[in-house]
This record gives sequence, structure tokens and C-alpha cells, in this order.
Amino acid sequence: MLDHDFVKVAAVISASGQDNFGKQLDAVITDIAVFDMSCIFAFRFNAEPHLIHDGYSKTVSRKALSSYMRGGYLLDPFYVACISGHETGLWRMGELAPDSFFNSDFVISHDIHPCVSSEAGVLIEEIGFVVPLGEDVSATYSLMRNQGKLPFSTIEISKLQAAEPFIRAALQAHWKMVRPAGFTPVATSANDIETMFLSVFKDQLTSTQRNVARMILRGHSNASIANILNITEGTAKLHRSNIYKRLSISSQTELFQLFINYLSHH
Repeated sequence: MLDHDFVKVAAVISASGQDNFGKQLDAVITDIAVFDMSCIFAFRFNAEPHLIHDGYSKTVSRKALSSYMRGGYLLDPFYVACISGHETGLWRMGELAPDSFFNSDFVISHDIHPCVSSEAGVLIEEIGFVVPLGEDVSATYSLMRNQGKLPFSTIEISKLQAAEPFIRAALQAHWKMVRPAGFTPVATSANDIETMFLSVFKDQLTSTQRNVARMILRGHSNASIANILNITEGTAKLHRSNIYKRLSISSQTELFQLFINYLSHH
């Protein structure tokens, strides 16, 4: 490690608990792999995320970020990984996302998430460190590259993985100092469904249909839904059809729009 590297690491340590923590952490990681934007979110089950670091560029819509914070995060593969106890480490979004995620409306919607990993979006790729913070809270430190750039290379990923213990320790130390008083653990069970999904389709769908609607919105195909619920693909397709009928819609895009409209008014 070069002398200036030690200076940057020292700056991260000194910034623990301070507003410039994310900026100092970015400065260290930029020496390993160049990226265009970054962010750090703390996630817990059934609660709005806490934005630890806003490293988005000025091109990112504040309105879209607000919609993401109000409920769009529920469709984010990194959020799902964090609340599901996914293995700690560095992951490409493509490794976490459902099979049809990159064809979903979430990926191309500038109303809810303006910087997602898709050829249809503004990014070529997003990768993220999944970091446990304790008490059922986990964080994602995401690094993003814009369209026109190359995806993160295997060599860059390997170097970033080597830095993971430092990133994890730094984030955990910072979180101990900045964790909001109300950000406390919530009792969960395997059968729980996020409150937002219950609210959007309250009194309109059965419990099973709400669960299927959640998976549709997150980018699961009928085959993926069938595999998760241990049902036939035909049954999954029937659930999808019945959901559309009950909501008086005819497509996944309209289902997504109902979700967006709910976020806009709540």
C-alpha cells in the first residue's frame, strides 16, 4: 500500500460518524475501480431505508429518489438480499435479480429508480457490497457505471472483494455512531409480506395473490414464481390472470403503474 493510500484510509476512519464518511470511502475505492455514482443504504424489514451516503450525480432526479425511498426500494434486488439474510460480500446486481428483472418496468422507470442496471436504463452496471450492521439491519454500498462505459472487469471485482473486510468494518463502525434512534429491529417471520404490498392491494387480493403480485413486480417470471411457491407454471399463470382481473388491469405494466400511483399519493 502506498503512503497516499494510508492517508485516505485514515480519512475514512476520521470521518466515522460524520456527513463526509461516504465521500471519504469513495475516495479509497476509486483507487481500486473507477465508478460514476455511489450510494449507501441501510435496510431493515418493513421500514423505510436510511440513506447513509448520497453519491448520486446531479443527473439523478430527486423526485425519483424520493419515490424510491417511499417504497420503490421494495423492488430492488439489493433490498431483498439485505432483508433475506443474503451472504455478505460483493455482488453484481445481475447475480441477485430475479430471472425477468431486467425486462421489468422497474428497470426502465425514471419515476422510481432513475439509475438501474439495464441497457434500457442509464447504467451499464451496478454492483454492491452487502454488509450486516447488526440487529437485523444490513447495508448496501453500491457502485455504478453509466452507459457508454464497460462493466466492472473480473480483475476489478477481485480487487474490490479483497477490500471487502475494510469496507465492512468501516461501515459497521460508522453505523454505530449514526444509527437513527427509531431504526430498531422488527420481529419477522418467513410468512411476512412487506407492509407496502399489503397496503397497495388491501381488500383487493388474497394473501397468496398479494405474494404473487409482489414477485411479479420484482421481476419474477411465471416459471420462477412456480419454483418458489412449489406450484405448476400453469397455476402461477392463473394467479397472474386472476390478479389482473381483480385489479381491472390487463398487463404487468399496469400493475406497476398502480404501485407507482400508490407511492405518489402516500
